Amino acid sequence: SMAENDQGVEYAVQKSDAEWREGLSDMEYQVLRLKGTERPGTGEYNKFAPKDGHFVCAGCGQALYSAAAKFDSGCGWPAFDKIVDGAVVTQTDRILGMSRVEIMCGGCGGHLGHVFEGERMTPTNERHCVNSISIKYVNAPLGEGQTEKKVLPEREEVTASSILGQLFGKKD
Repeated sequence: SMAENDQGVEYAVQKSDAEWREGLSDMEYQVLRLKGTERPGTGEYNKFAPKDGHFVCAGCGQALYSAAAKFDSGCGWPAFDKIVDGAVVTQTDRILGMSRVEIMCGGCGGHLGHVFEGERMTPTNERHCVNSISIKYVNAPLGEGQTEKKVLPEREEVTASSILGQLFGKKD
């Protein structure tokens, strides 16, 4: 089967629908497998701000985010500004000229939430809006050699001066 993500990643953890239903709570199944969303402000980790540790996928246990990447965005769901490199895949939906970028666990394809950019809330300029039910907190550091980075490609800043430069500056 073709992987349904922008990166073309095949998930290492493959289970039948029945196996997922068996192993997850009803709410976990609803969110992780059916792409549901918990009500804002209700999630266990919404206001949880641990000093150390990290968060793993509730579906397969893959490390996703360090505690240090979490910030309070006020959106009603846990927010993170970077991920463990390679831990998350995206699925971009373009609807009516808007694009919405879903984030999923790169290990099992479980639905985490969505990623937004350009809001300038943190230096990475990226906000991962994640359902609490999709993740579990682990009171231990990330594994050896696991580094974090943005998931979306770096975009060139479009500024007034760069536009003016294009209009007037670049004469052949």
